[in-house]
Amino acid sequence: MTMSSWKSLALAGTVALLSPAAPAWAEPEEAPAAEVVADDSMLSESSLADAKARMRKEMDEAIALVEKIFATDTLPPIDPAQLALAQQTTAALIPAGSLERMLDNLYGKVFKSIMAQVDSASDLMIGIKTGVDSDTIAALDAPSKQAIADLFDPHRKQREEQVTAVIKPVISEVLADLEPPMRAGLARAYARTFAADQLGQFNAFFATPAGQAYTREWMALQADPEVMLAMIKAVPPLADKVIDRAPQVEGQLKELPKERALTDLSDAELRKLAKLLKVDVKTLKETRDSWDAPVETTEAAASDEWSYSDDAVDAAADAAAAAADDYDAGHDRSNWSEADRKAVEELEAATYEAEQSAAANARKRLGIADPTS
Repeated sequence: MTMSSWKSLALAGTVALLSPAAPAWAEPEEAPAAEVVADDSMLSESSLADAKARMRKEMDEAIALVEKIFATDTLPPIDPAQLALAQQTTAALIPAGSLERMLDNLYGKVFKSIMAQVDSASDLMIGIKTGVDSDTIAALDAPSKQAIADLFDPHRKQREEQVTAVIKPVISEVLADLEPPMRAGLARAYARTFAADQLGQFNAFFATPAGQAYTREWMALQADPEVMLAMIKAVPPLADKVIDRAPQVEGQLKELPKERALTDLSDAELRKLAKLLKVDVKTLKETRDSWDAPVETTEAAASDEWSYSDDAVDAAADAAAAAADDYDAGHDRSNWSEADRKAVEELEAATYEAEQSAAANARKRLGIADPTS
């Protein structure tokens, strides 16, 4: 398991990738304890420390960028009494366990789906392990697939349960850690957005049985499957509308005056620009003139480049025809079944991960610095 897997498959995917593939013949009399096989070079103390340092650096840069974009350091101070009201509001809106309930509502189902796909009884995994084509596997009944999976891993259910038991508490702890800063940030936003009497009315409602029922469910309902499905179904009509409006938008944009370049400025405007920039106007004129000169030269060179002889054109046509003759429709992924395409993409992803791990090991052995760090 590489560190990149933890980053890219944060929650449900993490559990799926951690599902080990121990051989079925290992200790057949009793279910073996699930092992998370890790490359020592990737999960060593120093490697983990380096990974955390890189992540912290990246996050610090991201935080600084957000602070700069939104100029949060220039916001006026918040009245303590106003902030206290807002903190009461957000404490009701984000009670302990809210994020976990929301994630469970959405990712619990996604998690189960991912686990089903990587289960030894899935069509995908049977195809990868046996090399048998997807259509043949799809025609098998469920008992046959279970029997095949048992040959490879008779203890897969116990292993999945153990992996879940190990990872779930980590996810719960992380989500619980996110709630206090989320409440704090939301409280400051509420304090700036709503008046004191409005916050008081919110808090009065949240103290009622109906308000308590609302605050208990509102965040989890954001990830309700019906909400997510409704949003997804709304995407195609929105995309159609954007595509249909494209010619109209393009026509309207063409009506706008074009942006001016240095070469479009008059001498008087150049003098004004030089004064604003606090530079010599001669420098700007030289730059303007240099921009003018290469255009014709470049266009002439491009014209020469595209002045091919008839023989060259014929040779290019012959090469294209030869390539067409060698075309194999079987390698065109648009002709593949969905199951075959997914199987290939899974293997390609696994190959990429293996290559990255191998490269990291080689750099460490050779004493070469990681170029991405």
